[in-house]
Amino acid sequence: MNDLARVPVKTLVKQDKIKEMLNETLKGRASQFATSIINIVNGDRSLQGVNQMSVIQSAMVAATLNLPIDKNLGYMWLVPYKGQAQAQIGYKGYIQLAQRTGQYKAMNTVVVHEGELISWNSLSEEVEYDPTKRVSDEVIGYVGYFRLVNGFEKTVYWTKEQIDQHRQRFSKMSGKSEPTGVWKTDFDAMALKTVIRNMLSKWGPLSIDMQEALKHDEQEPTERIDVETDELEAASETTDNLIADFNKSQQEGVKDDDASTNKAEEEAKQGELL
Repeated sequence: MNDLARVPVKTLVKQDKIKEMLNETLKGRASQFATSIINIVNGDRSLQGVNQMSVIQSAMVAATLNLPIDKNLGYMWLVPYKGQAQAQIGYKGYIQLAQRTGQYKAMNTVVVHEGELISWNSLSEEVEYDPTKRVSDEVIGYVGYFRLVNGFEKTVYWTKEQIDQHRQRFSKMSGKSEPTGVWKTDFDAMALKTVIRNMLSKWGPLSIDMQEALKHDEQEPTERIDVETDELEAASETTDNLIADFNKSQQEGVKDDDASTNKAEEEAKQGELL
């Protein structure tokens, strides 16, 4: 882990190289986005203990996809994993990216409770779902559906057991037998995301943004994250400069404090002579 790990994110976003990177990507929204990053880290203790440069880099994944990173909105989360922050897209994020293609006429995912699933034919993909037939709050599965403007339709159904098996096999950040992280706190939301993510990747038309989202979503980070965008490559290339700038600003701050102290002492001496 490089020295940027010790630099607070609220300080990082004030560095010239970071500000330049944000301005190039976000234009007039750069300042607001920087404030969002700071607020998210301040409100999440688990993110305060990771490499703070990785927080900015994972947030930039959201920026390049134009998705908000407020976890309460459900489009994208920043989650800690092995000392790094990692971008994790929610099901609302995938729906948003799909809508931008202009090729989807309808799309939805729903949580299925006990009694609501009347029938499901895995061959014809015909599902009979009636939410008025619920007999308990126990979740038994998840349904995903989309219809394209050209008339093509797709419906998928995953049992809760299938979702959990998929989670244990493919999600490196969710624990094994027992869910952890976002999977523990928002299992249904992550299950809906799994359904729509797999449905779109297998059956739906994918824009460049959607391909990038699929590529980076829940990707296990290395010690140094390298997201393949021009903005993040530029950030990686100037890491040493950022550290130098930070150290320089710290030293200048100490000098300014010393100068202020000396000035105050000098004024005090003059006052005594008068």
